[in-house]
Amino acid sequence: MAKAAKKSRSVKSVTVKGAPARAAKPPGMPSAAGGDDTAITALALEPAKLSPAMEPYFAKCQEKLGFVPNVLQAYGFDMAKLEAFVAMYNDLMLAPSGLSKLEREMIAVAVSSHNRCYYCLVAHGAAVRALSGDPVLGELMVMNYRAARLSRRHRAMLDFAVKLTAEPWAVEDEDRASLRKAGFTERDIWDIASVTGFYNMSNRIASATDMRPNSVYHAQAR
Repeated sequence: MAKAAKKSRSVKSVTVKGAPARAAKPPGMPSAAGGDDTAITALALEPAKLSPAMEPYFAKCQEKLGFVPNVLQAYGFDMAKLEAFVAMYNDLMLAPSGLSKLEREMIAVAVSSHNRCYYCLVAHGAAVRALSGDPVLGELMVMNYRAARLSRRHRAMLDFAVKLTAEPWAVEDEDRASLRKAGFTERDIWDIASVTGFYNMSNRIASATDMRPNSVYHAQAR
């Protein structure tokens, strides 16, 4: 006698929901970054007249970026300090180097994450997202670079930068040797240290003055 055929089990269709739609901001709730484009620092410093070198530089920022970074506005009370800051930034972050622009921005964010610098995490987190084309990498750099699936080169670079930030007295030959093993040259090691030092200084100035980033950074390269 033939066995009765098994009844086919019905399968319920499952609807996979996408990401929830962005909710409207509750009425009366202020913007978390409200005022960041007007009250740039907590110090009442009168802006100086832009120097012949800085006037076209500000105009170039406005043309290329659509805004002047607030850090430049913050330094605008003293043209000598502003010009020194711009020269150092341009040399460390934009000049030819064995480190790519993305790698230098990754250092900026890893250092700023350790120091919890609001300004630099927002501004340079946006730069990492834009230069890498990977918004998740930008978020990981801000939160905890150790959670990112980084190359050996990048992990060694950031480990060194953060150790130099947190325990500069503890940096030894073995730390430099780790960078060499990851493929960095002697000049590259100098550049890693220089970028690290620059952002430790910048983080402290930004935190001491409650420097606020341009609000446009928050939505960039998402």
